[in-house]
Amino acid sequence: MDINNPKEPKILCVGNNPDRQNIYSAALGLYNSRIVKLINKKGQLKSSVIIDELPTIYFRGLDNLIATARSNKVAVCLGFQDFSQLIRDYGDKEAKVIQNTVGNIFSGQVVGETAKSLSERFGKVLQKRQSMTINRNDKSTSISTQLDSLIPASKISTLTQGMFVGAISDNFDERIEQKIFHAEIVVDNEKVAAETKAYQKIPEILSFVDEQGADKMKQEIESNYRRIKSDIVHIVESEIERIKNDPDLQHLVQEG
Repeated sequence: MDINNPKEPKILCVGNNPDRQNIYSAALGLYNSRIVKLINKKGQLKSSVIIDELPTIYFRGLDNLIATARSNKVAVCLGFQDFSQLIRDYGDKEAKVIQNTVGNIFSGQVVGETAKSLSERFGKVLQKRQSMTINRNDKSTSISTQLDSLIPASKISTLTQGMFVGAISDNFDERIEQKIFHAEIVVDNEKVAAETKAYQKIPEILSFVDEQGADKMKQEIESNYRRIKSDIVHIVESEIERIKNDPDLQHLVQEG
């Protein structure tokens, strides 16, 4: 799982299943936690951790990875629908750390507190306001300046498909003057449709369906569960026997 090992670089792609989300999330979380420890080191290749629909799994140590991985050439890309999902599944404190630690944000249409939070993050700008007063005798014009949101929450909540707002970060060697953006991504629909038609089905590596078409997955899981329990009992019995036969350890075993 050391995917950024200079000697053996790898690509690891893992998918979740909505039907078994609660079952797979624990296993995926364990994989992710182990991978983070292996890749977040000095002297490794540039790598990226890309997680779509983040709230569907629990990623332990994600906030620390975001904070420290950049110096180790590890980019972290997270995708989710709304900040409220993150707060629900990761808790208020950890979700807030994740929100405030990331340097680049790309957002489509969101509403409510998420839109307000993004608007506050994008900051405010001085804008000129002109007002005109007309009465029976004369006409007067006044010009004033006022701090207004650069991208108001109302605009973020009404973005159309293909329109995005966001903020990007820079570094010493690559300065970026315009860090906040509100733009449209132009998509070639014909090209996308051609690519979609050319998609190949994911090959089936293991099937639990027998020759008669019956799904034997539950039986296989139960059989594997019982085999593991049997192996554990065997290991415990062999260790107890070893301790009994060792003069230095046999006092640890109490005969009932």
